[in-house]
Amino acid sequence: MATEPDPLRFMRRAIELSSLHMAENGGGPFGAVIVKDGEILGEGWNRVTSSHDPTAHAEVVAIRQACGKLNTFELRGCEIYTSCEPCPMCLAAIYWARLDRIWYANGRADAAAIQFDDAWLYHEVALPPGERSLPATQLLREEALAVFRAWDAKPDKIPY
Repeated sequence: MATEPDPLRFMRRAIELSSLHMAENGGGPFGAVIVKDGEILGEGWNRVTSSHDPTAHAEVVAIRQACGKLNTFELRGCEIYTSCEPCPMCLAAIYWARLDRIWYANGRADAAAIQFDDAWLYHEVALPPGERSLPATQLLREEALAVFRAWDAKPDKIPY
């Protein structure tokens, strides 16, 4: 008997997580798994409303769990399977975690069709800070630069 190819199995798990926890009112309809060498290291589902945390998206939750399991801050050699194309925050987290690949099911347009429209955020992020709808004002740069200089000179820093 043939077994299901891993990518399909892992994506089905991400979709299962999205459905299960959405039905339980855990959050929005999003799920994700982090996989390395055929093993699921992290699972996440949207917990924004249940945890009162706007950053508790499925992908971020899965990244946190996988990093905790591996005791590391990067996930090279891992892939993420997510029930929807990542929003800008999750996409940035995926890049920062150094994941090797993104697999996704629903696309941006599918999410927008159910009122999860990230198009405005993609647009905002591309603008210079002074042109964004959220005011951003730079203060005390010289004082903050002193800390950056100390970091740059720190011999025992852990670069990332």
